[in-house]
Amino acid sequence: MPIQAPQWTEFLTCPVCCNEFDGNQRSPISLACAHTVCKTCLANLHKKQCPFDQTVIKSEVSGLPVNGALLQLVGGHATTSQTDEAPSCLSSLSSEELEAYFKAKTAVEELALYLKPISSGCGSGGGVVTRPMQRKLVTLVNCQLAEEEGRCRAMRAARSLGDRTVTELILHHQNPQHLSANLWAAVRARGCQFLGPAMQEEVLKLVLLALEDGTALSRKVLVMFVVQRLEPHFPQASKTSIGHVVQLLYRASCFKVSKREGDSSLMQLKEEFRGYEALRREHDAQIVQIATEAGLRIAPDQWSALLYGDTTHKSHMQSIMDKLQSPQSFAQSVQELVIALQRTSDPGSLSSLRPHLELLAAIDPNPVVAYSMVDVAQGVEACRVVVAGLVEFMRVHGNNKASGGCTGAGGSPAPGEHTKYKVSLCRDLIMKGTCPRGSACTFAHSGDELDKFRSKNRKTPR
Repeated sequence: MPIQAPQWTEFLTCPVCCNEFDGNQRSPISLACAHTVCKTCLANLHKKQCPFDQTVIKSEVSGLPVNGALLQLVGGHATTSQTDEAPSCLSSLSSEELEAYFKAKTAVEELALYLKPISSGCGSGGGVVTRPMQRKLVTLVNCQLAEEEGRCRAMRAARSLGDRTVTELILHHQNPQHLSANLWAAVRARGCQFLGPAMQEEVLKLVLLALEDGTALSRKVLVMFVVQRLEPHFPQASKTSIGHVVQLLYRASCFKVSKREGDSSLMQLKEEFRGYEALRREHDAQIVQIATEAGLRIAPDQWSALLYGDTTHKSHMQSIMDKLQSPQSFAQSVQELVIALQRTSDPGSLSSLRPHLELLAAIDPNPVVAYSMVDVAQGVEACRVVVAGLVEFMRVHGNNKASGGCTGAGGSPAPGEHTKYKVSLCRDLIMKGTCPRGSACTFAHSGDELDKFRSKNRKTPR
């Protein structure tokens, strides 16, 4: 019977016996499906297949090489035969292909060293690279380069790491203080609007209230219904602003529109969007799409703060971002990075990474593509170069974005840097008596706090 696959953070222990890998009987052996099991458990399998996904193990288990990248992270040492000699499953390769295999293997082992802070007990987010990069590195480290399927997985993992590297570099080159203004300007340019986390949520719920039973209404009637229900709690609600929110849902293809001759069209919610979670997800995806089209790169934690006023929706936003990715997105991101570097005079000499990034962007993410060992060596080496470039850039320039403390992946500015910080009362607190953002809210929560920051801004010389 299959057992549950391990979490990505548990990659230094055998998921079958739960013992830490070592250089003896518990040597880590990666399978073609990217699951890694210790040598002892692998030898005791009743069937020649992966215990997690039942993928058939085509090579002889004894002929598969030890995963040296994982072994070095637990302080183990492989024997000379494990490191310098080609595994028996690769005995048919030419000398050129064997050289490429060892080159790729060395590159993966060097990349694995960026995971070391995790195994040494550092706190969450305290690694050399960010958590998204760590997850992608673990995927690459567990690929079996001696197997054809493992090489395909390694190439896709290398491409994914390159894509994430570009995203993080673009995020670092954006001005976080202008991010919110640029995003909402892009949304308004498409005839749409976002009214703030609390108000937007109420608007979506009222749209559902009007249409969730399959009712079809004209746009004008729908907008008036929402405005009338919203006004007691949000006096600033207007037909124009609510109409722009409805337009956002229309752009997201949430409505089935029935045209009427000589009269306005009727709008009916599609059946798959007649629940708040489904409607909200499509709404959020449309805003992310608009941001992407406008050339903005926003981290999941920033999206959570912008759309929900909290940090608990990071995974939700990350899943939306992943779904919107296309094979062309990587190449477009490389071009955006080049433009950003030209704008900032490239202090970290990141332009040298461009050919390596373009090589990674050209990798076909299709899982059925077969790669030669030489292709894999080039891809993994390019990945090693760009990740090393990111790490070095963040080491030298990573703390220049905000003064007085660390920043996240998106480089959020420290509280109080913006001249409008806490100079008006929090609308959520006024209307609902509570604020979902708590102490992280950028609006004042009391009269004393309001006076304090207003007087502070008056004293600050321009």
